[in-house]
Amino acid sequence: MSTKIPASHIRIKRAYDPPSDDDGVRLLIDRLWPRGIKKESLAVDQWAKELAPSTALRQWFGHDPARWQEFRQRYAAELRPHAELLDTLRTLARKGPVTLVYGAHDEAHNNAVALREFLLATEAIDVNR
Repeated sequence: MSTKIPASHIRIKRAYDPPSDDDGVRLLIDRLWPRGIKKESLAVDQWAKELAPSTALRQWFGHDPARWQEFRQRYAAELRPHAELLDTLRTLARKGPVTLVYGAHDEAHNNAVALREFLLATEAIDVNR
């Protein structure tokens, strides 16, 4: 089996978008449960709080595009202790689709976009990226 993960196997989706049959394994990757969403309608297989940015980092970032590069670096540093969990997610993604579910309004600058990038990286997380 190839070690490369097909990019199409790691998807991102807002918590407010309905789940679909082709989402595969759905992981909520926010520290806070999305406001106004019932557990049944979110249909996540796992709530991976440990992969969410810390409260301090999330508040500092505030989805400010000017802080995006620095956020990615700080988030990578926070993910480093969870390398084993990231490897597990990579293994899942090699087998089929994994959807990272997030609640942010900004679809371009959020932890799901950054986490997808980290998961698709062929080498270990580089905090200098």
